[in-house]
Amino acid sequence: MTQAVRLPLRLLLPASLVMSLLLGFPSLVLLFKALTPSFIDSLVSPVVTEALRLSLMTTALSLLIILVTGTPAAYLLARYRFPGHRLLDSLLDLPLVLPPTVAGVALLLTFGRRGVIGAPLSEAGINIAFTTTAVVLAQVFVAAPLFIRAMKAGFSSVPERVEAAALTLGADRWRTFWRVTLPLTLPSVIEGSVLAWARALGEFGATIVFAGSFIGRTQTMPLAIYAALESDLNTAIAISAILTLTAFTLLFVFRYFVNRDD
Repeated sequence: MTQAVRLPLRLLLPASLVMSLLLGFPSLVLLFKALTPSFIDSLVSPVVTEALRLSLMTTALSLLIILVTGTPAAYLLARYRFPGHRLLDSLLDLPLVLPPTVAGVALLLTFGRRGVIGAPLSEAGINIAFTTTAVVLAQVFVAAPLFIRAMKAGFSSVPERVEAAALTLGADRWRTFWRVTLPLTLPSVIEGSVLAWARALGEFGATIVFAGSFIGRTQTMPLAIYAALESDLNTAIAISAILTLTAFTLLFVFRYFVNRDD
């Protein structure tokens, strides 16, 4: 049995330490600064509770939309080759590389009152921009590509012979998908869901451009942090600490259960 070639630790550790400090140390400083006597008082303030309620509601709805629409898109890209495949793949990945403010402008030009889709809807009495619906659309726009990428990898990793065996045993295509394919991609489903939900929870740029920052209607936790920085630093730090702990806990728990046999 051949062994994997490994570079010397003396070359890897210094660079890894520098990267760990750059990426991890600021979060530790934030958590340390949040541990003050006023931390609990900041958490129960109306601004924080409203932002938390809105964030949980909108991200849950966003994740549901991503699961329902992103799974078929990922399956299509993973299992089929057709004219325009690369174009569609690139378009679905585009929000990952767009600046968040550009995403917000694009959504505003599309769904705003004078937008391509928003104008006809506005004439019918349906306004999307600067509403809670706009928050959900912004979150889906920036977070869906993360779920789709994870699911594409998951579907591509399922051996076709396993699905073929299920078909030969009498299962139809839908039953094979639900009973064989999807369970085998469960780690990808969880990973994509965690990444997409965390990205939606932390969305700021597209939301503030497309939805604005109105308490109780569009001011999610990242927007509440931005508003609090101007008047109440302790509240801004408290909300930031909540988001940091939530994101870290989700990633750690997911990787623990997925890689616990390693």
